[in-house]
Amino acid sequence: MSEEQFKSGFVSIIGMPNAGKSTLYNALMGEKLAIINPKAQTTRHRILGIKNGENHQIVYSDTPGILRKTSYQMHEKMMKFVNESMDDSDVLVLLVDIHGRDFSDDIKQKFQKSKAKKIACLNKIDTSNQQELIAKLEAFKEEFEADIYLPISAQEGFQIEVLEKYIVDFLPFHPPFYPEDQLTDRSERFFVNEIIRNNILKLFDEEIPYASEVVTLSFKEDAKLVRLNCEIILERPSQKPIVIGKNGAGIKRLGIDSRRDLEAFLGKQVYLELFVKVRDDWRNNKTMLKQFGYDAD
Repeated sequence: MSEEQFKSGFVSIIGMPNAGKSTLYNALMGEKLAIINPKAQTTRHRILGIKNGENHQIVYSDTPGILRKTSYQMHEKMMKFVNESMDDSDVLVLLVDIHGRDFSDDIKQKFQKSKAKKIACLNKIDTSNQQELIAKLEAFKEEFEADIYLPISAQEGFQIEVLEKYIVDFLPFHPPFYPEDQLTDRSERFFVNEIIRNNILKLFDEEIPYASEVVTLSFKEDAKLVRLNCEIILERPSQKPIVIGKNGAGIKRLGIDSRRDLEAFLGKQVYLELFVKVRDDWRNNKTMLKQFGYDAD
């Protein structure tokens, strides 16, 4: 097939926290690459997912939720991922929860100024009624200028195929950017960290999910077994006994749940060792942020 007949491009999903970006990303990919949790700031990095179809390749990008206020340098790096995705995308998918919060004027201006094709999606319409949907859709069109407006439900899969059809239509003619058998730009270690961090989000409340990071120190694999040595990084000494729990019950539960999910992801038996370390104020430490995979320039 000639390059003139093939389409390929970058598609970024942007929106406020809890708009359903990761759910939509996974639905479009047909793979569970992004962790999903009702807590805010679940997605911290820009995760590329590569999906090949007939005569096209879509490079999807899941991004952190847009924050009104950045309290830590980590938040600033997360917002840098969002801004980069808006700058280099061929198609922007703006996702708005039908019951969600308003965007800042800054984000609205950046969205409008983007040269990308724009698809504005009103999400979670399965939680609304027809009258509310019509009113919200009209207000949505007044607030954002886009090429396409589409009511969807990422959770229920409603209009996802229609959305992808529009995306393919908007892709530029270009040869593929990635090999056909590549699914993502991220390593297995990255997804190990994300799977464990997702279980931290599920098991712990208050500041623990937001003050924690996971680092895989050792990843050793043979034909039947994967041996993992991972550190859970916390911000203050007072957080450590909460994660460990009484008589080690917290870290044991985290290990059991994470090992189950890791075995499903890796397709092999997993031997998992977890350690808890404190790194004071790591979310404001440029060196640590770089070590943990955040852009610290």
